[in-house]
Amino acid sequence: MKHFLKETDFSNSEITEIFSLAQNFKQKRNRHTPPTLAGQSWALLFYKRSTRTRVSFEVGISELGGNVITLERDRLQLSRNESMADTAKVLSRYLHGLIIRANDHEVVETFAREGTIPVINALTDFLHPCQIYSDVFSMAEKWNENSSLLESVKGKKIAFLGDCSDNMANSWILAGKLFDLEISFAGPKAFAPGKKIDQLIKENGYTNAYTFTEDPEEAVKNADMIYTDVWVSMGKEDEADLRKKEMLPYQVTMDLLKNAKPESLFMHCLPAHAGEEVTQEVLDSTNSIIFDQAENRLHVQKAILSVISEACRSN
Repeated sequence: MKHFLKETDFSNSEITEIFSLAQNFKQKRNRHTPPTLAGQSWALLFYKRSTRTRVSFEVGISELGGNVITLERDRLQLSRNESMADTAKVLSRYLHGLIIRANDHEVVETFAREGTIPVINALTDFLHPCQIYSDVFSMAEKWNENSSLLESVKGKKIAFLGDCSDNMANSWILAGKLFDLEISFAGPKAFAPGKKIDQLIKENGYTNAYTFTEDPEEAVKNADMIYTDVWVSMGKEDEADLRKKEMLPYQVTMDLLKNAKPESLFMHCLPAHAGEEVTQEVLDSTNSIIFDQAENRLHVQKAILSVISEACRSN
Protein backbone atom coordinates (compact mmCIF):
# COMPACT_ATOMS: atom_id res chain seq x y z
CA MET A 1 0.00 0.00 0.00
CA LYS A 2 1.35 3.42 -0.97
CA HIS A 3 1.18 6.17 1.66
CA PHE A 4 2.50 9.74 1.82
CA LEU A 5 3.25 10.41 5.48
CA LYS A 6 6.64 12.11 5.13
CA GLU A 7 8.63 13.75 2.36
CA THR A 8 10.85 10.72 1.78
CA ASP A 9 7.97 8.36 0.96
CA PHE A 10 8.25 9.05 -2.78
CA SER A 11 11.15 7.87 -4.94
CA ASN A 12 13.06 10.26 -7.19
CA SER A 13 11.17 8.99 -10.23
CA GLU A 14 7.83 9.48 -8.46
CA ILE A 15 8.78 13.03 -7.46
CA THR A 16 9.68 13.79 -11.08
CA GLU A 17 6.28 12.45 -12.16
CA ILE A 18 4.47 14.48 -9.49
CA PHE A 19 6.08 17.73 -10.62
CA SER A 20 5.41 16.98 -14.27
CA LEU A 21 1.77 16.14 -13.57
CA ALA A 22 1.31 19.22 -11.40
CA GLN A 23 2.65 21.44 -14.18
CA ASN A 24 0.32 19.77 -16.67
CA PHE A 25 -2.70 20.02 -14.36
CA LYS A 26 -2.03 23.72 -13.84
CA GLN A 27 -1.60 24.48 -17.53
CA LYS A 28 -4.70 22.55 -18.59
CA ARG A 29 -7.02 23.29 -15.70
CA ASN A 30 -10.62 23.86 -16.84
CA ARG A 31 -9.73 22.28 -20.19
CA HIS A 32 -8.74 18.71 -19.42
CA THR A 33 -8.00 16.78 -16.25
CA PRO A 34 -7.85 12.98 -16.51
CA PRO A 35 -10.42 11.39 -14.16
CA THR A 36 -7.84 9.36 -12.25
CA LEU A 37 -10.13 9.08 -9.20
CA ALA A 38 -13.33 8.25 -11.10
CA GLY A 39 -15.51 5.91 -9.09
CA GLN A 40 -13.45 6.45 -5.95
CA SER A 41 -14.44 7.98 -2.60
CA TRP A 42 -11.80 9.76 -0.54
CA ALA A 43 -12.30 11.23 2.92
CA LEU A 44 -10.67 14.15 4.72
CA LEU A 45 -10.34 13.43 8.44
CA PHE A 46 -9.50 16.67 10.22
CA TYR A 47 -8.46 17.15 13.84
CA LYS A 48 -7.60 20.81 13.15
CA ARG A 49 -9.13 23.86 11.48
CA SER A 50 -8.14 24.44 7.88
CA THR A 51 -8.69 26.69 4.87
CA ARG A 52 -6.13 25.94 2.16
CA THR A 53 -5.70 22.24 2.93
CA ARG A 54 -9.41 21.52 3.13
CA VAL A 55 -10.46 23.48 0.05
CA SER A 56 -7.55 22.42 -2.16
CA PHE A 57 -8.08 18.73 -1.41
CA GLU A 58 -11.87 18.91 -1.80
CA VAL A 59 -11.56 20.70 -5.15
CA GLY A 60 -8.70 18.47 -6.28
CA ILE A 61 -10.50 15.19 -5.59
CA SER A 62 -13.58 16.52 -7.35
CA GLU A 63 -11.60 17.66 -10.41
CA LEU A 64 -10.01 14.20 -10.62
CA GLY A 65 -13.49 12.69 -10.80
CA GLY A 66 -13.66 11.37 -7.24
CA ASN A 67 -16.19 11.76 -4.45
CA VAL A 68 -15.01 13.62 -1.35
CA ILE A 69 -16.30 13.22 2.19
CA THR A 70 -15.15 15.66 4.88
CA LEU A 71 -15.01 14.26 8.41
CA GLU A 72 -14.28 16.02 11.70
CA ARG A 73 -12.90 14.05 14.59
CA ASP A 74 -15.32 15.62 17.09
CA ARG A 75 -18.28 14.29 15.09
CA LEU A 76 -16.97 10.73 14.90
CA GLN A 77 -16.92 7.98 17.49
CA LEU A 78 -13.20 8.71 17.78
CA SER A 79 -14.25 11.51 20.11
CA ARG A 80 -15.94 8.91 22.33
CA ASN A 81 -12.84 6.74 22.60
CA GLU A 82 -13.34 4.39 19.68
CA SER A 83 -9.80 3.35 18.83
CA MET A 84 -7.95 4.66 15.79
CA ALA A 85 -7.26 1.05 14.82
CA ASP A 86 -10.96 0.17 14.70
CA THR A 87 -11.80 3.41 12.89
CA ALA A 88 -9.10 2.74 10.29
CA LYS A 89 -10.41 -0.76 9.65
CA VAL A 90 -14.00 0.46 9.28
CA LEU A 91 -13.14 3.39 7.00
CA SER A 92 -11.06 1.04 4.85
CA ARG A 93 -14.26 -0.90 4.05
CA TYR A 94 -15.94 2.28 2.75
CA LEU A 95 -13.23 4.43 1.20
CA HIS A 96 -10.50 4.31 -1.43
CA GLY A 97 -8.20 6.71 0.43
CA LEU A 98 -7.89 8.88 3.53
CA ILE A 99 -6.34 12.34 3.98
CA ILE A 100 -5.61 13.28 7.58
CA ARG A 101 -4.79 16.60 9.27
CA ALA A 102 -3.89 15.92 12.89
CA ASN A 103 -1.78 16.98 15.82
CA ASP A 104 0.27 13.91 16.70
CA HIS A 105 2.19 12.33 13.81
CA GLU A 106 1.37 8.95 15.34
CA VAL A 107 -2.22 9.44 14.12
CA VAL A 108 -1.30 9.21 10.43
CA GLU A 109 1.11 6.37 11.12
CA THR A 110 -1.57 4.41 13.01
CA PHE A 111 -4.18 4.83 10.27
CA ALA A 112 -1.64 3.76 7.65
CA ARG A 113 -0.60 0.73 9.69
CA GLU A 114 -4.08 -0.42 10.74
CA GLY A 115 -6.04 0.33 7.56
CA THR A 116 -5.90 -1.10 4.07
CA ILE A 117 -6.22 2.12 2.05
CA PRO A 118 -3.66 4.83 1.18
CA VAL A 119 -3.18 7.59 3.74
CA ILE A 120 -1.93 11.10 2.97
CA ASN A 121 -0.53 13.36 5.67
CA ALA A 122 -2.23 16.73 5.22
CA LEU A 123 -0.33 18.14 8.24
CA THR A 124 0.83 16.99 11.63
CA ASP A 125 2.75 18.86 14.30
CA PHE A 126 5.86 17.04 13.04
CA LEU A 127 5.68 17.31 9.24
CA HIS A 128 3.76 19.03 6.43
CA PRO A 129 4.82 17.12 3.29
CA CYS A 130 2.09 18.31 0.91
CA GLN A 131 2.97 21.92 1.67
CA ILE A 132 6.69 21.39 1.15
CA TYR A 133 6.22 19.67 -2.23
CA SER A 134 4.01 22.57 -3.30
CA ASP A 135 6.60 25.08 -2.07
CA VAL A 136 9.46 23.47 -3.98
CA PHE A 137 7.25 23.31 -7.08
CA SER A 138 6.48 27.03 -6.63
CA MET A 139 10.19 27.87 -6.50
CA ALA A 140 10.89 25.71 -9.52
CA GLU A 141 8.24 27.58 -11.51
CA LYS A 142 9.96 30.89 -10.81
CA TRP A 143 13.48 29.66 -11.53
CA ASN A 144 12.81 27.26 -14.39
CA GLU A 145 14.30 28.44 -17.67
CA ASN A 146 15.68 25.78 -19.95
CA SER A 147 16.27 23.12 -17.29
CA SER A 148 13.76 20.71 -15.80
CA LEU A 149 11.71 21.81 -12.81
CA LEU A 150 13.75 19.71 -10.39
CA GLU A 151 17.09 20.77 -11.86
CA SER A 152 16.14 24.44 -11.47
CA VAL A 153 16.06 24.28 -7.65
CA LYS A 154 19.32 22.37 -7.11
CA GLY A 155 21.89 24.20 -5.04
CA LYS A 156 19.55 27.04 -4.02
CA LYS A 157 19.87 28.46 -0.52
CA ILE A 158 16.74 28.48 1.64
CA ALA A 159 16.71 30.62 4.79
CA PHE A 160 14.07 29.79 7.40
CA LEU A 161 13.50 32.22 10.28
CA GLY A 162 11.61 31.97 13.57
CA ASP A 163 10.41 28.72 15.09
CA CYS A 164 12.94 26.30 13.61
CA SER A 165 11.43 23.37 15.51
CA ASP A 166 7.98 23.43 13.90
CA ASN A 167 6.58 21.12 11.22
CA MET A 168 7.54 23.36 8.30
CA ALA A 169 11.13 23.61 9.52
CA ASN A 170 11.27 19.83 9.85
CA SER A 171 9.87 19.41 6.36
CA TRP A 172 12.45 21.81 4.91
CA ILE A 173 15.21 19.70 6.44
CA LEU A 174 13.96 16.62 4.60
CA ALA A 175 13.33 18.64 1.44
CA GLY A 176 16.88 19.95 1.53
CA LYS A 177 18.29 16.50 0.94
CA LEU A 178 15.55 15.37 -1.45
CA PHE A 179 15.90 18.39 -3.72
CA ASP A 180 19.59 19.24 -3.14
CA LEU A 181 18.95 22.53 -1.33
CA GLU A 182 21.05 24.41 1.22
CA ILE A 183 18.93 24.88 4.35
CA SER A 184 19.88 27.67 6.75
CA PHE A 185 17.93 28.30 9.96
CA ALA A 186 17.90 31.31 12.28
CA GLY A 187 15.93 31.53 15.50
CA PRO A 188 16.18 31.48 19.28
CA LYS A 189 18.34 28.64 20.57
CA ALA A 190 15.35 27.18 22.43
CA PHE A 191 13.57 26.79 19.08
CA ALA A 192 16.32 25.04 17.12
CA PRO A 193 15.46 21.82 15.24
CA GLY A 194 14.68 19.06 17.72
CA LYS A 195 15.88 15.55 18.46
CA LYS A 196 13.00 13.87 16.60
CA ILE A 197 13.89 15.34 13.22
CA ASP A 198 17.59 14.80 13.87
CA GLN A 199 16.85 11.13 14.52
CA LEU A 200 14.83 10.86 11.31
CA ILE A 201 17.55 12.40 9.14
CA LYS A 202 20.08 10.09 10.78
CA GLU A 203 17.89 7.08 9.93
CA ASN A 204 17.82 8.27 6.31
CA GLY A 205 21.59 8.56 6.21
CA TYR A 206 21.57 12.34 5.79
CA THR A 207 24.59 14.36 6.88
CA ASN A 208 25.03 18.13 7.01
CA ALA A 209 21.29 18.48 6.46
CA TYR A 210 21.10 22.08 7.72
CA THR A 211 22.85 24.88 9.57
CA PHE A 212 21.45 26.76 12.55
CA THR A 213 22.40 30.19 13.86
CA GLU A 214 20.94 32.79 16.19
CA ASP A 215 21.96 35.52 13.72
CA PRO A 216 19.17 36.23 11.19
CA GLU A 217 21.41 38.26 8.87
CA GLU A 218 23.90 35.41 8.66
CA ALA A 219 21.17 32.92 7.79
CA VAL A 220 19.70 35.16 5.10
CA LYS A 221 23.03 36.15 3.51
CA ASN A 222 22.93 35.36 -0.23
CA ALA A 223 19.72 33.33 0.18
CA ASP A 224 17.64 32.55 -2.88
CA MET A 225 14.46 32.22 -0.83
CA ILE A 226 13.42 33.38 2.65
CA TYR A 227 10.73 31.47 4.51
CA THR A 228 8.91 31.99 7.77
CA ASP A 229 5.92 30.55 9.59
CA VAL A 230 3.66 31.66 12.42
CA TRP A 231 5.35 32.01 15.78
CA VAL A 232 2.37 30.58 17.67
CA SER A 233 1.07 27.39 16.07
CA MET A 234 -2.29 25.84 16.95
CA GLY A 235 -1.98 24.24 20.37
CA LYS A 236 0.80 26.61 21.49
CA GLU A 237 -1.44 29.53 22.46
CA ASP A 238 -0.41 29.34 26.13
CA GLU A 239 3.17 30.16 25.05
CA ALA A 240 2.15 33.11 22.87
CA ASP A 241 3.68 35.96 24.89
CA LEU A 242 7.01 34.18 25.39
CA ARG A 243 7.26 33.11 21.76
CA LYS A 244 6.51 36.57 20.39
CA LYS A 245 9.11 38.17 22.65
CA GLU A 246 11.86 35.68 21.85
CA MET A 247 11.24 35.61 18.10
CA LEU A 248 10.85 39.32 17.46
CA PRO A 249 14.49 39.66 16.28
CA TYR A 250 13.67 37.13 13.54
CA GLN A 251 10.81 39.06 11.97
CA VAL A 252 11.19 39.16 8.18
CA THR A 253 11.47 42.79 7.09
CA MET A 254 12.49 44.52 3.89
CA ASP A 255 15.77 45.51 5.59
CA LEU A 256 16.49 41.86 6.37
CA LEU A 257 15.76 40.87 2.76
CA LYS A 258 18.58 43.20 1.66
CA ASN A 259 21.00 40.54 2.95
CA ALA A 260 19.59 38.00 0.51
CA LYS A 261 20.05 37.95 -3.24
CA PRO A 262 18.29 40.89 -4.96
CA GLU A 263 15.96 38.54 -6.83
CA SER A 264 15.23 36.39 -3.78
CA LEU A 265 11.75 35.04 -3.14
CA PHE A 266 9.72 35.31 0.05
CA MET A 267 7.43 32.44 1.03
CA HIS A 268 5.00 31.68 3.85
CA CYS A 269 2.65 28.71 4.11
CA LEU A 270 -0.15 30.95 5.49
CA PRO A 271 -2.06 32.13 7.36
CA ALA A 272 0.35 34.99 7.99
CA HIS A 273 0.22 37.33 10.96
CA ALA A 274 1.43 40.65 9.58
CA GLY A 275 3.41 42.57 12.16
CA GLU A 276 4.61 39.41 13.90
CA GLU A 277 6.73 36.94 11.89
CA VAL A 278 6.66 39.19 8.80
CA THR A 279 5.80 42.76 7.93
CA GLN A 280 2.93 43.67 5.64
CA GLU A 281 5.46 45.37 3.38
CA VAL A 282 7.22 42.06 2.74
CA LEU A 283 3.93 40.23 2.18
CA ASP A 284 2.97 42.81 -0.45
CA SER A 285 6.41 43.03 -2.05
CA THR A 286 7.44 41.77 -5.46
CA ASN A 287 9.60 39.18 -3.66
CA SER A 288 6.50 37.53 -2.23
CA ILE A 289 4.93 34.52 -3.96
CA ILE A 290 2.65 33.48 -1.11
CA PHE A 291 -0.47 33.20 -3.25
CA ASP A 292 1.33 31.19 -5.92
CA GLN A 293 2.20 28.78 -3.11
CA ALA A 294 -1.42 28.62 -2.02
CA GLU A 295 -2.66 27.96 -5.55
CA ASN A 296 -0.07 25.29 -6.19
CA ARG A 297 -1.33 23.24 -3.27
CA LEU A 298 -4.23 22.30 -5.56
CA HIS A 299 -2.13 21.25 -8.54
CA VAL A 300 0.57 19.40 -6.61
CA GLN A 301 -1.92 17.56 -4.41
CA LYS A 302 -3.85 16.45 -7.50
CA ALA A 303 -0.57 15.04 -8.79
CA ILE A 304 0.13 13.30 -5.46
CA LEU A 305 -3.35 11.78 -5.46
CA SER A 306 -2.88 10.59 -9.03
CA VAL A 307 0.49 8.96 -8.38
CA ILE A 308 -0.72 7.24 -5.21
CA SER A 309 -3.91 6.02 -6.89
CA GLU A 310 -1.94 4.58 -9.80
CA ALA A 311 0.56 2.92 -7.46
CA CYS A 312 -2.26 1.26 -5.53
CA ARG A 313 -3.89 0.01 -8.75
CA SER A 314 -0.59 -1.50 -9.82
CA ASN A 315 -0.10 -3.45 -6.58
